[in-house]
Amino acid sequence: MNPPPELEPPLDKTLALKKAFEPILEDLSSVEQRIRDQARAFDPAVEMYVAYAIESHGKRLRPALALLAGGATGAILPDHANLAVIVELIHAATLVHDDILDHADQRRGQPTANAKWGNSLAVLLGDCLFAHALRLAAAFEDNRMCRRIAEAASEVCSGEIIQTQRRFDLKLSVPDYFRILEMKTGALFAVATQLGGLLNGASEEAQKSLHDFGMRLGTAYQIYDDCLDLAGDENKVGKTLGSDLRRGKLTLPVLHLLNTSSAEERESLGALILEGREEEIRNLVEQAVEKGAVQYAVQTGRRMLAEARDGLLVLDQSVYLESLVGLCDTLDAMIAPLGGVALAGSA
Repeated sequence: MNPPPELEPPLDKTLALKKAFEPILEDLSSVEQRIRDQARAFDPAVEMYVAYAIESHGKRLRPALALLAGGATGAILPDHANLAVIVELIHAATLVHDDILDHADQRRGQPTANAKWGNSLAVLLGDCLFAHALRLAAAFEDNRMCRRIAEAASEVCSGEIIQTQRRFDLKLSVPDYFRILEMKTGALFAVATQLGGLLNGASEEAQKSLHDFGMRLGTAYQIYDDCLDLAGDENKVGKTLGSDLRRGKLTLPVLHLLNTSSAEERESLGALILEGREEEIRNLVEQAVEKGAVQYAVQTGRRMLAEARDGLLVLDQSVYLESLVGLCDTLDAMIAPLGGVALAGSA
C-alpha cells in the first residue's frame, strides 16, 4: 500500500508575501514610512497614542493591494500611495475597536491600546484614526474616491455591529455569516483593489473585476483566520484554540458542524456553545476537526481563491497581475494544511 501523500513543508508566510510583493517593495517601503508619519498630523498630546496604534508592522495586505491594482491597470501613481495609507489607517482603526470588543490584551505580541490605556481612550483613538483617514480621502480630486472609501468604512463598522449583535445566535445562517465577512473584511480589500484601478481610469469591467477579486480574497482570508482558530498551532497562532467560540462568534466550520448534525446533536452542540465551559469548548473544537467541518471551510476558502484568480483574466498580463495571482497562491498554501489537504504537486 502506498503511503498517504505528505503535506508541503510549513510555509514561511513572511517570505511568501515578500515574494508576492516583489514588484512593489520600494513603493510599499515608502508607504510604510508615510503611515508612520501620520502620527505627526495630530496634536502632540495625541501623537504618542496614534503612533503606537499604527506602528504594529502588520502584513500591510491592503496597502499592497492598492499598489498592485495600480500597477496592474497602468502605473503606480502618487495617489495610489495616498490610497494605500488611507486603507491601512481604516484597518488600524478597526483593530483598535476589535480589541476592545474582544477584551484582547495583546496583538502581535504587544499590549493592545485598551490594555495599555483603558477602553475609553482606545475607543477615541480608533475614532481619531477613522476621522483622519476620511480627512485624507477628501483630498482626492475625484469625489468618487472619497465617497467609496467612506462607504467601505461604513460597511466595515456595520459588519462589526452585526457580528456583535449575532454573537451566540444559533439561528445565524451561512449566508448571514458570509454577509458579515464581506462587510467587515472583504469591503476594505475590495475598495483597495477597485480604487487602485479607478485612479488609472480603468474600464468599468476592469474595476468590477478588481472589486470582486478583493472581496473574494478578503473573505477567503477571514475564512482562513476562522479555521486557524480551530485547527491552528496554539504556539504559532499565539492564542488558545476556540477563542472565537468563547466569544460567541459562530464561524463557517462551526455553522457547518451544526447544519450537518442531527436535531439532537445540534441541540447538544448549541448548549455547549451557549454555556461555554472550557472543557466543552475544547471538545467542540475537536469535533469540528474530526467531523470534517474545518475541511469543508478550507475547501470553501480555496474555491473562493480559485474564483478570485479566474476573475483577473480580463486584465492585461504584467508582473503586478502575477503578484495578485501570487497572493491567492500564498493564501491557498496557508489555508490548505488546516484541512489536512495535500497541496497540488506534493507526493
